[in-house]
Amino acid sequence: MKQLNTKKIVGIALFTAIVALLQLLGSFIKLGPFSISLVLVPIVVGAALYGLVAAAWLGLVFGVTVLLSGDAAVFLAINPAATILIVLVKGIAAGLVSAFAYKLIEQKNPTLAVFTSAVTCPIVNTGIFLLGCLLFFIDTMREWAVGLGFGSDVGAYMIVGLVGLNFVAEFVVNLILSPVIVRLIRVADKA
Repeated sequence: MKQLNTKKIVGIALFTAIVALLQLLGSFIKLGPFSISLVLVPIVVGAALYGLVAAAWLGLVFGVTVLLSGDAAVFLAINPAATILIVLVKGIAAGLVSAFAYKLIEQKNPTLAVFTSAVTCPIVNTGIFLLGCLLFFIDTMREWAVGLGFGSDVGAYMIVGLVGLNFVAEFVVNLILSPVIVRLIRVADKA
């Protein structure tokens, strides 16, 4: 039992470092106005391997790193408290919900559980970001929509202009890499 706990602690620590590093490196890869969140993959893998608490922790690390990397600077300049709330909540919730989705299906089909978790994580992350923009930054969203030629169609701007390419990229990368990485780690564990 002690070896299992040590192995889990080391695994979570390793994934913590990977999340921070990927977010810092990912801040240089921009599709549209924001960087792509490569960290969703280790959050999903951590959720599958280590459970709810680990996934929430990895989501928190993601959020803190986003704030420290300058990726949220444009929003921090407008409303710091709302930005911090949105960034931390979306990270933690993405981890928790993906871990919960994994747990719901794991006993019936572990492979499907990882795919479900991989789908859930970017949806929660982007969904909470969009909801936060609507709640706290709607005036800014209107200005940006008009400035980028969307007129008064804030919804179209938010979906297409703000998160469109990023979400698709995050979704596809997560859906492809997360199940493969979980499977490779499990095979290596059995060897």
